[in-house]
Amino acid sequence: MDGDDDVVASLLGLWGPWTARRSLPETLAAIAELAVRAIAEADGAALTMLADGRAQRVVVGTEVARTLEDLQLQLDEGPGILALRTRDVQTSGSLGGDPRWPRFGPRVGRLGVHSVLSLPLVLAVEASAPPTLVGSMTLYAHAKDAFSAEALRVGTLFVRPAAIFMHNAQALANAERLVEQLQEALTSRKLIDQAIGILMARTGDDAQHAFERLRAISQTQHVKVAEVAETLVEEAVRRARARRAADSRGDHAVVDEV
Repeated sequence: MDGDDDVVASLLGLWGPWTARRSLPETLAAIAELAVRAIAEADGAALTMLADGRAQRVVVGTEVARTLEDLQLQLDEGPGILALRTRDVQTSGSLGGDPRWPRFGPRVGRLGVHSVLSLPLVLAVEASAPPTLVGSMTLYAHAKDAFSAEALRVGTLFVRPAAIFMHNAQALANAERLVEQLQEALTSRKLIDQAIGILMARTGDDAQHAFERLRAISQTQHVKVAEVAETLVEEAVRRARARRAADSRGDHAVVDEV
């Protein structure tokens, strides 16, 4: 069918070398754009992701969708929220009078948006394990009763691989963030070790007492130990360069220690 061909073409657009090079928001923005392309009735799309058990808007396809998603999260009410809570498809052709969303519906109706189709993004990891809910995708339309049974069928077909892409993109983003945190921790550890060595050379303390000096300074100044260590190392480097410059000029003045 032509509709299925459009879905296949849209999903193929998610593949390719560019996917690995794009950030999480960019990848999810592409999913939203492809959803609108696959479902002709939609005027805009929004993706909501679950993070630490809470709904967070990740990306929207249009400015109108952005406004609606902000309102939905603000009110804690709407089709995307309900799709997450029930794991069921939510659809409406007259949002202004829909009793399921007494606050959200009338407001978006006044904005000229009357139809919605919200689908949970569910990832089936293993046949023996319960499916994992990763988020929801909500499609908006200005017209009333815009989303037909065919639109629902195509949307259901679309969200299955979209859930995989969202899950993988989120996992990649989490892995990259972990790598950055580990790199930062290693850098901090290196600075602290250098600062301890400097203090040991200056005071004759052992490593434990030198570290206690660093920690005492951090508590007094209300800054992290790593920041204290970085300042101490930078000061030591500055003094060493000043001495080297003085020696090259034949200047025997002593550079004061702090």
